[in-house]
Amino acid sequence: MYNFILTLVIILSVVMVIAVMMQPSKQNSAASAFTGGADKLFGKQKARGFEAVMQRATAIIGALWMLLLFILVLLSSK
Repeated sequence: MYNFILTLVIILSVVMVIAVMMQPSKQNSAASAFTGGADKLFGKQKARGFEAVMQRATAIIGALWMLLLFILVLLSSK
């Protein structure tokens, strides 16, 4: 069981890296370095289309990855 979950964690790690790399980039201007991106935080509209799908997929994969890691810790402590 431990090896199976470890394999799933490794596969999810690779999938998560791919999902993060597929997300559309947000080009920031030099002015956002000085404002700290506050204009993006408060003026941001909801993500739509591909961007929304990728954000949800990344969040779900990340949550599943964390859950599997907690299960691995429990299995390894016994």
